Amino acid sequence: MRRLWLIFAQTVTVSLAVLFVVSTLKPEWLGKTLGNSPGIVALQEAPSAGEPVIATGSYRDAAKKALPSVVHIFTSQKIRVPRHPLIDDPLFRHFFGERPDAEGQTTSGLGSGVIVSPSGFILTNFHVVDGADQIEVTLNDGNNLNARLVGGDPETDLAVLQIDPEKIKSLKLPAITLGQMDNVIVGDVVLAIGNPFGVGQTVTMGIVSALGRSHLGINTFENFIQTDAAINPGNSGGALIDSRGNLVGINSAIYSRTGGSLGIGFAIPISTARNVMEQIIQSGSVTRGWIGVEAQEITQELAESFGLPDADGALIAGVQRGSPADVGGIKPGDILLLVGEQSVKNPQVMLDLIASQKPGEMIPFKLRRQKTLFDTTIRIGKRPPLRRERE
Repeated sequence: MRRLWLIFAQTVTVSLAVLFVVSTLKPEWLGKTLGNSPGIVALQEAPSAGEPVIATGSYRDAAKKALPSVVHIFTSQKIRVPRHPLIDDPLFRHFFGERPDAEGQTTSGLGSGVIVSPSGFILTNFHVVDGADQIEVTLNDGNNLNARLVGGDPETDLAVLQIDPEKIKSLKLPAITLGQMDNVIVGDVVLAIGNPFGVGQTVTMGIVSALGRSHLGINTFENFIQTDAAINPGNSGGALIDSRGNLVGINSAIYSRTGGSLGIGFAIPISTARNVMEQIIQSGSVTRGWIGVEAQEITQELAESFGLPDADGALIAGVQRGSPADVGGIKPGDILLLVGEQSVKNPQVMLDLIASQKPGEMIPFKLRRQKTLFDTTIRIGKRPPLRRERE
């Protein structure tokens, strides 16, 4: 009896030793048997089959909703070399030979855009398509289509493209849902979608870091959403969406010393983009108010030297001759305090308030001249188009 007990004990010991060695070095030899057996400690595992379970904190639904609406934009521009005035002179050709003609060569660029209408309208950045001779968009499903420039607004860096309506009759373009800026708050999660560095459609996540960023020197009219969602070259014109997949901004610029993302990106809010887009679609351009002044910020030092009660307002540094401001009696050195009933805090606010006025309307202005307050009424003019220098 004792002998049988020793044999049993040795068999059990050897079996456990073999099981330990196999489970440690070659667990695949055990197949699924071990996986289905109770573990050493209680563990919670995701289901291996059936309907996928959305993880807490996942934004897959938002990405799935918005991704089809974001397109890649490819542009080409012909290189035009000025023709030499003596190129047709036989004597010139004899000594200098045939001058190579660069006409027809092209440079290319890329960016992103957002489908905002089933009619084929696409919202993007103006700098993405500026000067392009040909524009091609690639849809999320791989279709390549030509697009035309409906109009652009370099002062907000926005442009509207349209795909040929005949080309999209057989396609159902997935237009994005526009969000509401009133619902966007600092700290909200946002996703940036675009084509960074041309690697393909990419989604990055961050939060709204700040709202109303201006004085950056990027555009004439600035009211940026700042985000730490990675925005890189090629993302320009792409979508900034909220956690529900609604468009809240158009990715526009980054702050970077190296050309890569440093966690400070800027997007044009949808409120601005929608206003510009609707004007471009309706008339091909954007109409803004203008009075013909140059203004500078009132620093604390200037306020003290002028004996001002505070630094609010915009100091008029120059007045264009014959402009609405000149006709209305505004002079250099005046301080603009009110446009209509709205306070002017600084030159950027002044610019935005005047631009929002309708040309032709009579608007009251309140100013300070030296230590005297006075009122005047000015007929708002139409802001002239921005002159862009080309190399």
